[in-house]
Amino acid sequence: MSGQGNSAAAYFELPGERRQPFWQLGLFVLLVLGVHLGALFAAFGVVSRSSLPQALPVLTVRVLAPAPPMVKVEEARKVEPAKTAKEVEPPAAVTPARPVEPPRKMRPTKPARASTVRAKKVPATPAAVMTAAVTAPAPSAFAVAPQPASPAVAAPPPAATSPAVVGARFDADYLRNPAPVYPQTSRRLGEEGRVVLRIRVSAEGLPLDIEIRHSSGFRRLDEAAWAAVEHWRFVPARRGETAIESSVLVPLQFTLKD
Repeated sequence: MSGQGNSAAAYFELPGERRQPFWQLGLFVLLVLGVHLGALFAAFGVVSRSSLPQALPVLTVRVLAPAPPMVKVEEARKVEPAKTAKEVEPPAAVTPARPVEPPRKMRPTKPARASTVRAKKVPATPAAVMTAAVTAPAPSAFAVAPQPASPAVAAPPPAATSPAVVGARFDADYLRNPAPVYPQTSRRLGEEGRVVLRIRVSAEGLPLDIEIRHSSGFRRLDEAAWAAVEHWRFVPARRGETAIESSVLVPLQFTLKD
């Protein structure tokens, strides 16, 4: 640069006829500057290239899937004929159906003799209601309504006729059956109800079994009715002129009256 400055100063010191044109001098200066700048750029590029880190090589790993097992073709070929042989079997021989024999003629059976059917025992119809009316100061009164006679049971038409059956009775005047005793506790508590007893009567007119068909809802009233009927006498049922064992229903009503 100092040489250039000296040359420029020397240029102006020369006489006018020896001076070169001014544009030539400027062109020369520009060329010198361009050379210097090119050298600087070249040096900077070399330095930058040397300072850059080198890229590491990329390592790729691939996992291969296991190969499918090889199937023996010979064994498969051997198995297939066996299966087909088992699957396709010749149809079994069909046995010809036997000819259907014509039905044999049945011999007419002799009509059975009509057997005599005895009339079943029919229980007597429900008896009339007995009411045990109790007033507060007076003892309980017991009224017995007359019991209707049981209708005669007719034998079935094809069977032989049998004697009519008359059911047992408990309301005959001469029996003098005592009325049930109204329990004092039930009277005090105002307990009322109707008890229906089923009595199995012997041929002698005595009670054999007593069963409560319908309860009054109070244990004391049921027990009082049971205790009274246990000592009653009955008119036994009859088939014709013969006394037989039968059953009869006896309703007892416990009522408090003011």
